[in-house]
Formats: sequence, C-alpha cells, structure tokens
Amino acid sequence: MSLPAKPSPSIHTVILQGDILRAQDMIEKDEKLLKKTDDSGRLPLHWAASTGHKEFVEFLLAKAPNMDIDATDDSNLTPLVIAAAAGRTDIVRLLLAKGADINSQNSGGHSALQYAASKNHYDIVELLITNGANVNITDNLNATPLHRASSQGHTKIVRLVLDKGDRIDVNARDSAGNTPLHLACEEERVEEAKMLVHHGGDISKENKAKKTPLQYASENLAAVLKNISENL
Repeated sequence: MSLPAKPSPSIHTVILQGDILRAQDMIEKDEKLLKKTDDSGRLPLHWAASTGHKEFVEFLLAKAPNMDIDATDDSNLTPLVIAAAAGRTDIVRLLLAKGADINSQNSGGHSALQYAASKNHYDIVELLITNGANVNITDNLNATPLHRASSQGHTKIVRLVLDKGDRIDVNARDSAGNTPLHLACEEERVEEAKMLVHHGGDISKENKAKKTPLQYASENLAAVLKNISENL
C-alpha cells in the first residue's frame, strides 16, 4: 500500500525556505499566486521583502505592475515596513523607488523609520530620512524614532536623526510624558543624553510622574548635562 503524497508547500513557505527558483516557477505556472495570502494575510511580496531576495521582489513587481505595493497583512504591516524591520536596505530602496508609502504604520503605529531606529539599521534610517520620512512620527504610545534610538543607546542613529531630521522635535513626549532625554538618562545612555542636550533637550521638563531627566540620571551624568545646558 503506497503512502499518500505529501501536500506541496505553499508559495509562502517556498519563499521563506529561500527556494526562489521554485517560487518563480510556481508563479510562472499560476500567476494567481501573486495575490495569494497566507494565514497572516501576507502576500508573496511580504515574504520576499522579509527574506531579502531583491531579485525576486523585482520579479514579483514586474509580473504584477499594478500590484498594491502598500498591501497590508493582518498586523497592518506593509512590505516596506517589513523590509525596514528586517534590515533589508536594498529592498527598502527598491520599494521606495516604486512609490511605497514611506510613513505607513502597522497596528501598533510603528513605521519603517521607527523599526529601523529601534533595530539600529543605520543605512536604512539614513535612506528613509533622505527620502522624506517623518522623523517625528509617533506610535500608539506616542514614542518617536528618537525615543527608540535614545533609550536603546544607538549613538550613530541618534546623531543622524538630530543632524538630518527636518524640524526634529527633540522634546517630544511619549504617553508617559517622557522625552527622549528622560529615556536616555534612565538607561544611562551618556553619549545620547549629551547629544540631546546639545540639540535642545530640556533638562528641566517634567514627565507625568513630575520627574525631570536629571532625576533619572546618575549623579555624574546629571552634573555633565547640567553643565552643557548652562553653557549653550
């Protein structure tokens, strides 16, 4: 008695496994697969953006020139946001060139720039800012990309956002009333805190707990920041 044949893997599984030649062959034989979503609402384009196969992304876009490049999955993630979060610089560049919405946000309010800043993808942050991404965009907790980079100690990205961000709000408040400087001080991010103060970060601004950034800083850091502020 012969065993039943194993079901063929879905187009999404084939892409995720990195078998791009097989994925291309499947689509050549059935172009309806271009619009096939998986259980999370993702198209082949979402998975191609995630896995970093630029040539395959180009193939998909050429096969379906009228494809919605900003199609969202069940979490409201677009291919651009997915590519930015995954650190796929070439694909971010390609999707932007094709007109992807640079400020699209997922269900949590996270944009491509917020993910890139949080995950320390410097080249992508630079690419997004250069192409006009909103540097003051906020997520559902009112946190900006600068909040994320400052709290996590991504020094180069903090410098980039401060230097190249158009009309950056250095004292933006999140849902707890914290500015990026509050978070940098709380996490003892010395270089980030110093840069923020040099760019106008307010050492006296209180959050909802009625605390200033200096009240979260170590004694040494508080003294340094106070000195910078007084000598600006």
